[in-house]
Amino acid sequence: MPVQDLDKNNFAETVQSAKNPIIVDFYADWCAPCKMIAPVMDQISKERADVDVYRVDVDKNPEIAAHFGIMNIPTIISFKDSAPYKKAVGAQGMASILKLVE
Repeated sequence: MPVQDLDKNNFAETVQSAKNPIIVDFYADWCAPCKMIAPVMDQISKERADVDVYRVDVDKNPEIAAHFGIMNIPTIISFKDSAPYKKAVGAQGMASILKLVE
């Protein structure tokens, strides 16, 4: 499944109804490190059917970013059983990102 966008209209429902662990990339279009990890997120979404990958544009969804205390981007938060599980800030490689769901 390709990386899907989340916003205030579908974030809570998506996280609560998830069967798999979720990785959410909090990003902005103008953010250079965010652009660096976008291909990594795409690769994870293609290679790992057991992990759902989403992204949230912090400029368009400041209320979601504020709720999770996003101060720097990119920030990646994993969710298990509808709750935040682990968090990483800054550009990460695939192995580091996948450790967030282990």
